[in-house]
Amino acid sequence: MAVCRGCGAVLQTTDPKAPGYTPKEGSSYCQRCFRLMHYDDLTISMRTGIDPDMVMNRLADMDVLILWTVDLFDFEAGMIPGLSRKLAGKDLILICTKRDLLPDTLNHEKIARFVFSRLKEAGIHIRELILTSGIRHEGKEEIMEAVHKYADGRKVAVMGRANSGKSTLLNELAGSQILASSRYPGTTLDFNELEIDGIPFIDTPGIEIQHSMLMDVKEEDLKTIIPARTIKPQIYQVRGNQSFAAGGLARLDVYGADHATVAWYLSDRLDLHRGKAEAADELWQKHYGELLKPVPLKNQFHTLSIHKHEEKTDVVFDGLGWACVSGNVKTITAKAPESVNITFRKAML
Repeated sequence: MAVCRGCGAVLQTTDPKAPGYTPKEGSSYCQRCFRLMHYDDLTISMRTGIDPDMVMNRLADMDVLILWTVDLFDFEAGMIPGLSRKLAGKDLILICTKRDLLPDTLNHEKIARFVFSRLKEAGIHIRELILTSGIRHEGKEEIMEAVHKYADGRKVAVMGRANSGKSTLLNELAGSQILASSRYPGTTLDFNELEIDGIPFIDTPGIEIQHSMLMDVKEEDLKTIIPARTIKPQIYQVRGNQSFAAGGLARLDVYGADHATVAWYLSDRLDLHRGKAEAADELWQKHYGELLKPVPLKNQFHTLSIHKHEEKTDVVFDGLGWACVSGNVKTITAKAPESVNITFRKAML
């Protein structure tokens, strides 16, 4: 039974609308992967439909070393509830991908402190933490050293949320574009094995990203909200009551600001609009879907508010980015689609 080298789906020549379809017998890649790899053309969407429990249960039953990938830019969405229970006793190496998206002013030591703090809160234990950058080709040697140290003859499975960079990481380790990788969640469809330096690696389907903006926008809008290069923070000095709209996807209102700063970490393709909080509702209703775009699939939002106590507080919108609010602010209110997580956390930067 032949499988696609790009996504792991069983190859078939009968149903063009089903995963694994190829028009030619003997192909190494399905048509979907071929179009993704060569033209960035998504012919079949699979961002939903892959059972996350199936992925975790299969990993739990395998004697493997696990490389767990988490996108540093979208860290909160990368955390998997119950991971320590579902994969109890497994050797985990945490690979934080897309280091190149974060500002250079954020050094490795500060990132590590932040990551270990979040892991402690979640009760997750790892063997090692490795930061990687696809653009700068950083982390490859450290990963292979850790694999040789901990694999002990076992296969190495790479797992993580959809769009966390699993296939990209394996292509980097292999030194060639073997696996299909793209910005679209759900690129890898089944367990897909390849050999790197004599070691068997397994690319696994991305665990569905729940409560993320990546799942709540049209797929053609992903290129707008997923950053393609290093984030340059958009920094605003604020006083009084101010409101910010990230397209028509999220809103942040700050009240009682005095010598405060709001720094946004978003894709530079996404427009950010600033105004007075008192006029924010009117602006939203008048320009939603026109000036304020893109918009989510459903026009249903939820709102969370906190009284600010930390000197610096991040307001995170899963799949979109975050805003860091620092200085004297009385209240912070965040608005996002009802299916998207909003997290208030101690500042990463």
